[in-house]
Amino acid sequence: MNQSGTKAQALKGTSFNLPGQTSFYKGKVRDVYTIDAKYLVMVVTDRISAFDVVLPKAIPFKGQVLNQIAAHMLHAVKDIVPNWVISTPDPNVTIGLNCEAFKVEMVIRAYLTGHAWREYKSGKRILCGLILPEGMKENEKFPQPIITPTTKASEGHDMDISREEIIREGIVSEEEYIQLEKYTRQVFQRGSELADARGLILVDTKYEFGKNANGIMLIDEIHTPDSSRYFYKNSYIQLQEQQKPQRQLSKEFVRQWLIENNFQGQEGQEIPVMTDEWIAQISERYIELYETIIGEKFIKSADEDMQSRIEKNIITALSALK
Repeated sequence: MNQSGTKAQALKGTSFNLPGQTSFYKGKVRDVYTIDAKYLVMVVTDRISAFDVVLPKAIPFKGQVLNQIAAHMLHAVKDIVPNWVISTPDPNVTIGLNCEAFKVEMVIRAYLTGHAWREYKSGKRILCGLILPEGMKENEKFPQPIITPTTKASEGHDMDISREEIIREGIVSEEEYIQLEKYTRQVFQRGSELADARGLILVDTKYEFGKNANGIMLIDEIHTPDSSRYFYKNSYIQLQEQQKPQRQLSKEFVRQWLIENNFQGQEGQEIPVMTDEWIAQISERYIELYETIIGEKFIKSADEDMQSRIEKNIITALSALK
């Protein structure tokens, strides 16, 4: 609810016709406009996905949270690797350079949790070609972070893939893949240091890279609760010793709710009903994530006609690029 007691707006999607627009792509949570084949306008909506399925209701302020965390984090690593961002003209919008995306996502994990734990628990000891140690517990730290790439599916599920398969199948050249791994480890190290300063542990995350005439660039969002998982540092050891679930900052709580309600994105499964109370709870959790990760109070965007505001801010920013 907002101050007037009415339900907060949520941005479910956009359908702009922008100056110079050459294409439009609707992702799971982002609406992406290509301008003059040179720039990308990424509108981060309030849609939410889990298990590669977009859930039926949008979450107020989620898009703003993700967009503003990503902008902050990309700025914090730009000395390590160039990134695609030119400007963030609206709380829900980033404008940047159009890059040819590599068709892999670079997933890096410092702890055995989430998808990796589910695979491990089922008896698997090889993940993306890497042999995992025997006798590990859920949420236990790996001896060193491991990189477990996935294919980047345009629709449906991303699939685990090994370094060797990526190079053998020519998805990424060996030279470029070595550079992607190097950037992944460096950016993860910086992200871990930033998290540590906020009393958090950066558990795992994913990065996407692309290239243009200037070389390899970091694209999309980084270190957000949609792309990353955080634990609270001060309770980690005690909870591990007690074999209790870790306190997390991520959207894992949404996945867990879905699992408890018999949904994991499999055929024939029905998405459980999302009540207004549950949606408000998710929204509050995302705002908590922002304030904890960034260390600043979250300022909600004005409760107004979001579509008009966003379109106006995009057009003003694009005209400045001419």
